[in-house]
Amino acid sequence: MTTPSKTQPTPSTPLDIGVGGMTCASCVGRVERALSKQKTVSQASVNLATEMVRVVPSTEVTDAVAWQRDMRRVIRDAGYEPRDAQVLVDADKPNRMGIDKDFLPTLAALLLSAPLLLPMVVHWLGPVLGMLWGAPVTLSMPAPWMQFVLATPVQFVLGWPFYKSAWHALKAFTGNMELLVAIGTTAGWGLSTWLWLTHQGEQPPHLYYEGSAVVIALVLLGKYLETRSKRQTTSAIRALNSLKPSTAKLLPDGVKREDIQHIPVSELLVGDRIRVSPGERIPADGVVAVGSSSVDEAMVTGEPLPVAKTVGERVIGGTLNGEATLDIVVSATDTHSVLSNIVTMVSDAQAGKAPVQRIVDKVAAVFVPVVLLIAGVTLWVWLAKGAPFEQAMINMVAVLVIACPCALGLATPAAMMVGTGVAAKHGILIKDAQALEQAYAVDVVAFDKTGTLTMGKPTVMATLWCDLAQPHAQPASLAALQALQTDNPHPLAQAMRDWLETQALPASTSQISVEQVENVAGKGSQAVSAGAPLQMGSLAWMRELGLGAQLEQPSVIDALQQWQGLGYSVSAFAQQGRIKALFAFGDALKPSTVDAVRALMAAGQRVVMLSGDNQAAANAVGARVGLPPADVWGELLPGDKATAIKALQANGSVVAFVGDGINDAPALSTAQVGVAMNNGQHGDVAMQAAGITLMRADPVLVQAALSISKHTVHKIRQNLFWAFAYNAAGIPLAAMGFLSPVVAGAAMALSSVSVMSNALLLNRWKP
Repeated sequence: MTTPSKTQPTPSTPLDIGVGGMTCASCVGRVERALSKQKTVSQASVNLATEMVRVVPSTEVTDAVAWQRDMRRVIRDAGYEPRDAQVLVDADKPNRMGIDKDFLPTLAALLLSAPLLLPMVVHWLGPVLGMLWGAPVTLSMPAPWMQFVLATPVQFVLGWPFYKSAWHALKAFTGNMELLVAIGTTAGWGLSTWLWLTHQGEQPPHLYYEGSAVVIALVLLGKYLETRSKRQTTSAIRALNSLKPSTAKLLPDGVKREDIQHIPVSELLVGDRIRVSPGERIPADGVVAVGSSSVDEAMVTGEPLPVAKTVGERVIGGTLNGEATLDIVVSATDTHSVLSNIVTMVSDAQAGKAPVQRIVDKVAAVFVPVVLLIAGVTLWVWLAKGAPFEQAMINMVAVLVIACPCALGLATPAAMMVGTGVAAKHGILIKDAQALEQAYAVDVVAFDKTGTLTMGKPTVMATLWCDLAQPHAQPASLAALQALQTDNPHPLAQAMRDWLETQALPASTSQISVEQVENVAGKGSQAVSAGAPLQMGSLAWMRELGLGAQLEQPSVIDALQQWQGLGYSVSAFAQQGRIKALFAFGDALKPSTVDAVRALMAAGQRVVMLSGDNQAAANAVGARVGLPPADVWGELLPGDKATAIKALQANGSVVAFVGDGINDAPALSTAQVGVAMNNGQHGDVAMQAAGITLMRADPVLVQAALSISKHTVHKIRQNLFWAFAYNAAGIPLAAMGFLSPVVAGAAMALSSVSVMSNALLLNRWKP
C-alpha cells in the first residue's frame, strides 16, 4: 500500500505484495511460513485486512529485482495470487448495470438459493404469516430434480474458488476456511444426491441441497461485505493520495524555458520554481518565493484553520492554496515530500502487526486441524448414539461451517487500519503497531521543554522603562530601537522586532535613520542616530559603558531579581548615554500547553518535564505549567534525558517521551513510546526517531494520540472477544445438533461482518 518508489529498489528495501485469495487467519500463517522458509527472507508479515504481505530481505539478497520475482513465485506456489500492493487502495470498482462486479457471483448464488430457502423460511414463520394473512401460508419445496439443478451450479461453479483454495491448502498440508466450507458443503450436497438417487420412485426423505447452497451463498455474501469494509478501512490512504496534484506549473528560467510549462509532479526537481494559483493544491514541498496567501493544511497536519504563508515560509505539498497566487521554490521531490512520508508511515503502521496479533496467529495455525478433529468426533458420536447417518452428517457439516476463523484473522488488523487512518486525518502519525499498542498502557508522559511545551524561540516576556524622567515608552525611543534592530540577525533582535510589531508606532517614526551600525560580539549592537549613540545589549556591557548607576535603582533591582528567578535573559536599551529600558527575554509557553498538561493529568497520567535549562529556570516554567517541583528535571544533556527516562521505567512506569527531534533522539528511542512533534524544521528526523509523530506542534495532540491508541486497543480486544465467542459458543452448539448448516453459515458470515463493522466505528473518534 505504500506509494511506489520512482527509484531502483535496493537489496535492503522491504517489499509489499498484495496477496489474493486469503480468507482467514490460517491463510495468513500459510503465506508467512512459505516466505519465511526462504534463505533470502529475514521477516514476513501478512496483514489479512489489507490482503498484503511485507517481506524484509536478508543480507544474502544482491539482486533486488530478481528477488522480488522470486517472492511472487513463492506466494503463487503457496496457492495465492500475487498482486500489486495498491490494489486494495483503489476504491473504484467496475460496475455492470449499476452492480458492483465483485457482487455478481454473490447475487447469482443468492438468486439460485432463494427457491430452496424460501419454503423453509415460510415453514418457520408459518404461524406469524398465518396471523397476518388470516389463513395458513405454506410453500412447497421444489421437486428433487429441481433442487439438484438449482444447487449444483452454486456448489461447483460459484463455489469453485473454495475448492481451488482448499486443494492448494491440502497440497501444502495446511488448512483454511475454504477447506472447511468445501468439505462441509460437499458432504451436504453428496448426502442429498445419494438420498435422492437411492429413493427413486418413492417419496425421498428431506434433502439438504438448501443447506449446502445457502451456506455457499452466505459465505460469498459475507466475503463481499467484508471486502467492502476493507475498502472503507483504507479510506485514509485514498484520501491522502488524492491530495497529490498530477501536474505543476513550472516557471520560466530565462535560459531553457521562456514560458510557463505544465509538467508532471513526478518530474519536479529541488530548486524548481512553480506557480500555484488561488484554489489549487500545492504540488510539492517548498518555500514561498513570491506572494502571500492562506493555506489550508487540515488534511496533512489536522490544523482546522488556514495558516498564513508569506515569503520565506515553508509550504507542504498537497495542501490547498487560498486567496492569492504563490510562487514556490521546490525543496523536496515527490517521493521525499512530507505527504509521501505520511502515506508511507500510515501504510507501514497498517502493514505491521500488533504484538497481540502474533498470539492470534499461533492459535490460528492449529485451529483448522482441531476443527476437523472435532467434526470427525461429532460424526462418530452421533452414529455411535444410533442417530441416522444423514443427521450425523448434517451436524458434522454445521461444525465445519461455523468454525471459520475469518473473524479471528480480521479482529486486530481491521481495528489497526481504521485507528491509524483516522489518527492520520487529525495530524497524528502512528509509525508502527507496537507503538500504538504500547501507548495504551502509558502512565507517565515526559515532555522536553524547549520547542515542545514552549515556542522554542526567545520572546519579550517583560519590559521596564527605567528612565526616571520618562518612565514610560516614548515613540521616539521605540522608533530608534526599531531602526537599530532592523538588520540584526541575532535571535534576540528578532524577538525585539516581533515585540515592536505589537506596539502602535506613529507613521512619522519610520523616518528615523541610523548609521555606523555595529554588532559587538558577545555584548550587543550599537549605532548613531542624529549624532547620539544607541546601544542594545547585556547588562555587563552597559556597566562597561559607564551606565551601571541606573541599574542600582530599587525598582530595577527588584525587577532583575524577579526575572532572574524566572530564568529570563535581560538586555538593556540605552539612548543618548542613558538606559531607557530593560527587556526580559524568555521562551513563551505555547498557547495550548497548560490545557494539554491538565488534560493528561485528568486522564490519570503523571506529567514530567525534562529540560536543559538550569533548575531554577526549569522550575519557573514548571510552575507556570502546573507541575510540582519533583516532576521538573533541569540541567539535562540529551543523554541525561534518556537516563531520566530509564529511571522512570525502573519504577515500573510505561513512559511516553515527547520531543521535537534531533537532540531528543536518544530519549525518543529510550521511551516505550516516542512522540515527536514536527516543528517544520526537523520533521524527517522526528519521523524516524519516534513511534508517533504529531504533524502539528501542539501539545494537546499528545493526549489525542494516547486517546486514539486506547480506543483502538479497546476495539481490538472487543473484536477478539467476539471472534473467540462465536467459535466457543457455535462449535459446541453445532456438535450437539442445535444449529443447522444454514444457521451456522449465517453466524459465520455475521461474525466477520460484525468484526469489520465494529472496527469501522473508530471513524467516529475525534480528538
